[in-house]
Amino acid sequence: MPALAAVRAANAAFSPAYFPVAVFVGGTSGIGRACAEAFARYTQGNAHIIIVGRNKSAADEIIASFPKPTKPEAKHEFVSCDVFLMRNIEATTTSLRERLPKINFLVLSPGLANLRGRDETVEGIDKRLGLHYYARWKFVYDLLPLIREAKDAGEDAKVMSILGAAYGGPISLDNLGLKKSYSTSRSGLVTPTYTDLMFEHHARENPDLAFIHINPGAVATPIMKSNHWVSRQFIALRNALSTAPEDCAEYMLYALFQTERGFSRRNQRGDDIGNLRYFSFDKMEPVWEHSREEIDRALAVKIDGA
Repeated sequence: MPALAAVRAANAAFSPAYFPVAVFVGGTSGIGRACAEAFARYTQGNAHIIIVGRNKSAADEIIASFPKPTKPEAKHEFVSCDVFLMRNIEATTTSLRERLPKINFLVLSPGLANLRGRDETVEGIDKRLGLHYYARWKFVYDLLPLIREAKDAGEDAKVMSILGAAYGGPISLDNLGLKKSYSTSRSGLVTPTYTDLMFEHHARENPDLAFIHINPGAVATPIMKSNHWVSRQFIALRNALSTAPEDCAEYMLYALFQTERGFSRRNQRGDDIGNLRYFSFDKMEPVWEHSREEIDRALAVKIDGA
């Protein structure tokens, strides 16, 4: 468990010989925002940084705070995408594939915190499951060719999902997607397991790429503030016991920079936790096929006005 000062020193040593391209999905708030800001700082703005999310005003504020680059090819941009819908993600990833030569770092951190029951989008996917898993599956699957391009050029090629490594649970093949039996707690258990299995599948097919599933721990982000059921006292207590987003981001980037290849699971301090609480390895292929079929089904849904 490295000390924060050691982590910052290691991150400050990041100085790639290539020009980096980094995509931060969910980068307008919380951990994702802090990661994008730290990445810009450590690259001194000399990178192509893409923030994907819904809040343009927040993105504009974040980008304005980035260090001014000295390299003419540097670019900092916001891509608007409501990642609740798979068709929005497909439009975004199609555009990125058409105009980007590569992606070195893909960081996924969109999140949702409420106590609602199953709450489906117009595509028929539960919003919590969608943000925490299916959206990530879609981004990784669609953008993998660009990540592959970075590796084939001899550069870093890494994917990170900031979610809940070691905080998953067993899954049932009879209830994939929690269509038969749903609860908030069950959703919180299956999405980390689904993520493990997704990354394991990708790593088997691309052993030279890095796929990192990391648990950020308790972080004082704004995610709770939008929920009327959470009291101010609870938020104050939680924040007092939580890591600041900027400190969390240091550990996230540390894990991102230090991981070389393969699938790894890491804790909130960036330590590799191996197979700690790794569930349902034997169900990797059924979950993969379910995920692809569920997303294809969502994309096929006809939406009025679309």
